Amino acid sequence: MAKRVAIVGTGVSGLASIKCCLEEGLKPTCFERSEDLGGLWRFTEHVEEGRASLYKSVVSNSCKEMSCYPDFPFPEDYPNYVPNSQFLDYLKMYANRFNLLECIQFKTKVYSVRKRPDFTATGQWEVVTLREGKQESAIFDAVMVCTGFLTNPYLPLDSFPGIALSTTDFNLSYYFHSREYKHPDIFRDKSVLVIGMGNSGTDIAVEASHLAKKVFLSTTGGVWVISRVFDSGYPWDMVFMTRFQNTFRNSLPTPIVNWLIAKRMNSWFNHANYGLIPEDRVQLREPVLNDELPGRIITGKVLIKPSVKEVKENSVVFNNTPKEEPVDIIVFATGYTFDFPFLDETVVKVEDGQASLYKYIFPAHLPKPTLAVIGLIKPLGSILPTGDTQARWAVRILKGVIKLPPSSIMIEEVNERKKNKPSGFGLCYCKALQTDYITYVDELLTAINAKPNLFSLLLTDPRLALAIFFGPCTPYQFRLTGPGKWEGARNAIMTQWDRTFKATKTRIVQESPSLFASLLKLFSFLALLVAIFLIFL
Repeated sequence: MAKRVAIVGTGVSGLASIKCCLEEGLKPTCFERSEDLGGLWRFTEHVEEGRASLYKSVVSNSCKEMSCYPDFPFPEDYPNYVPNSQFLDYLKMYANRFNLLECIQFKTKVYSVRKRPDFTATGQWEVVTLREGKQESAIFDAVMVCTGFLTNPYLPLDSFPGIALSTTDFNLSYYFHSREYKHPDIFRDKSVLVIGMGNSGTDIAVEASHLAKKVFLSTTGGVWVISRVFDSGYPWDMVFMTRFQNTFRNSLPTPIVNWLIAKRMNSWFNHANYGLIPEDRVQLREPVLNDELPGRIITGKVLIKPSVKEVKENSVVFNNTPKEEPVDIIVFATGYTFDFPFLDETVVKVEDGQASLYKYIFPAHLPKPTLAVIGLIKPLGSILPTGDTQARWAVRILKGVIKLPPSSIMIEEVNERKKNKPSGFGLCYCKALQTDYITYVDELLTAINAKPNLFSLLLTDPRLALAIFFGPCTPYQFRLTGPGKWEGARNAIMTQWDRTFKATKTRIVQESPSLFASLLKLFSFLALLVAIFLIFL
């Protein structure tokens, strides 16, 4: 009999987990508390409990070729950076293509996941769900938790003296967390303060600046800002995320890598002149993707400010700037925390923004590896193919095909990771849940014998080998071989730039022939004639 697997959540990692279970002959049942799939990518006008909430204008930060499922490219007519509505459509196409909907129970909240009394022998779990006010209980052989790390809004009011008093007794209109933001109309003719300079904070500040009277963007430590439009107009991640560049970066001392990164980031605009340069340039902080922010700053529409010292009657005081600035609305773009309310802390305990999970997936101390957490990771790359690879590896373990190391070894590795000690080479991934995207995925692929063998390919298919090493590390590489191999992977890799350019070349332009190319062709023809002459001489 096929093993029964309970899956919690139908976001990008939940859908991948369902599919991976089906590929391996397991029997998945996925529980989704809302009425539709999509998780983070499903826009609603109201905020839903237990997940981050999109604003109307959200566009993906990773381009379509880098953020698709490894065996399911985005439609070629989709833009390179996908609006949330089209991203949701893509997820629904994926679910329909692989018949995932029949495994999903919507409007069903997971109330508890508990070990069975005989867990040490069977590894089984009792899953209690709540649907339409009725509780149901079922036994599963394994559980995959796919709720992500954007679940609970983080609102650090204690760090902002005066705000509680200001919003009750004085005239400050109101404050709210960024997850409550939907449309920019609320900012019309207002003085707005956005606290937090991640992707959401900068997006909201830029949108507000088109309608607001004044917009302040407060940052504690600064950040690198890059455009989606990178070298020669290519998508940033298709240029930056290659195996060659990753190998090169990881072979250099961290100070040199940081210097090169700073030089590259400042090639668009000097971050120091815009008040944005990061104070801590040793630890990697995810760069902010925003194509408009420098233009809004240089035109005075957005004013970059340091951290807030105090909130007063209808104004704020920033650190190192004694002048009070009038403010009507404060938006806290201060991120999220996460937890697992349906799991006992003895199963997965969250501390300091992370959990004790081997390879970010399995609780290291359980006697039976039958619970996996998918998508609880922050790679410098798209979470979608990362989650898919995690699910492929995890399902092989749940099935019993692959064995995990002894608990002592896993616990030791988890503890070493928590120390956040930099290696001294490459980028410094020292914050909770951060990891090197390509290195991490390759590690999981190697465990399931699915990592492309470049040396072998160089002999049998050199064009493909060169495209894999020097070209963008697109997710199709992850399904080129091994279990779950996709027959269309090679073609998808060789045509990835065609799909990228098709989205932008909506006007056909007759390009003038290059003089260099013409001379090169002429030289090659003459060389061929000389070679033929010498052969038959």
